[in-house]
Amino acid sequence: MTAISNVSEITGDQEISLVIVDDHEAIRLALATVCDQNNFKVLASSDSVSGVLSSLGDSSPDVAILDLSLSDGSKVEENVKRLAEREISVIVFSIADKAHLVRSALKAGAVALVPKSQSMNELVEAIQMVAAGVLVNNLQTTAAIDADQEFTSAKLSPREQEVLALYASGLALKQVAFSLNITTNTAKEHIDRVRNKYATIGRPAVNKTELLLRAIEDGLIEEGNL
Repeated sequence: MTAISNVSEITGDQEISLVIVDDHEAIRLALATVCDQNNFKVLASSDSVSGVLSSLGDSSPDVAILDLSLSDGSKVEENVKRLAEREISVIVFSIADKAHLVRSALKAGAVALVPKSQSMNELVEAIQMVAAGVLVNNLQTTAAIDADQEFTSAKLSPREQEVLALYASGLALKQVAFSLNITTNTAKEHIDRVRNKYATIGRPAVNKTELLLRAIEDGLIEEGNL
């Protein structure tokens, strides 16, 4: 995170209000304690965005602390957009183990990522900076944005994504072809093009294992479903 000698010089006497969205009660309680210690006002805390918004009424908090994956099955990009529509600046506070979800959150309008592995001081500083309208240019956020640029430049077609997802999941080319009602040669041509596109952007995938890694990195396959 960008070094700042005294963040309070940025925020001044501004009272910072926020909401907490995390499906682990222990995390919500811990964050509420940290907020209280730093004189942040918690306006609502819930395991879902819907719960937070219903509790807010007409209140307008400065910041939302949002986990990436919630147990209600909601999509992170939709959660970010719903909060942003209320002009609430969203900080993603998560273990951040799924790069494609982090990228989705940032593309939807989240202003920063703070991993849960970082100290609470990092989160407090991010909250203060975001509330003051200052760009949080930490390494985690920058890395996620850079990774997104790599992904978009791959430009896999919808059919190439389908073939890659099936093939990298363990199916043979003949099985991929049968599943998509195409010929085996056509399936092979799609895989060859996929390899070429990844090689062009410096993310080589010369074998099936590397294709699997690329598919996981780009959100085409959920690692837990393998």
